[in-house]
Amino acid sequence: MIFPIYAFGQPVLKKKAEPVELSADKLQPIISDMLETMYFCKGVGLAAPQVGLSIRLFVIDSSKLNADDERKKKSEEGIKEVFINAEMIEESGNTISLEEGCLSIPNVYGHVERKETIKIRYYNARMEPIEKEFTGFTARVIQHEYDHIEGILFVEKIKPLKKQLIKRKLEDIKKGIINSRYKMKFV
Repeated sequence: MIFPIYAFGQPVLKKKAEPVELSADKLQPIISDMLETMYFCKGVGLAAPQVGLSIRLFVIDSSKLNADDERKKKSEEGIKEVFINAEMIEESGNTISLEEGCLSIPNVYGHVERKETIKIRYYNARMEPIEKEFTGFTARVIQHEYDHIEGILFVEKIKPLKKQLIKRKLEDIKKGIINSRYKMKFV
């Protein structure tokens, strides 16, 4: 089932998500539907708040990104992973500014500064505990989705001048005045 994407302005996007307390069996249909939704919308990540669920769950597939995309190094393979109850342990390395977008904020892009390397603790789809380090584009995707479960949107991290330039677009999205190739849920 493909979920509608909750648009900018929806309260669930600004709320810190609650820990997941479901078993792997009960989570599996949600995870499957989130992956289906992410692929349908042509995203590389999707967090539960973006589909109206205020739980600490997100999925990514950084392997699907075109190898020619400037954000992904040719040597990077990418991963497909489920992150449940993720906890950021460390962000380190160089700070890199790259353009980001978001399924909840269609047709709006901005440069966001993020650390090059992260260390994160989470449970995978089988509810196995994992602690792992990620770098490059995959680390960026994880940070973006992690921000979602913390109630933070990428537009909050862009430079003030750019924020002013996109202010009207954001207001239009809140009102549902947007063309999107996927179904969205507005305020």
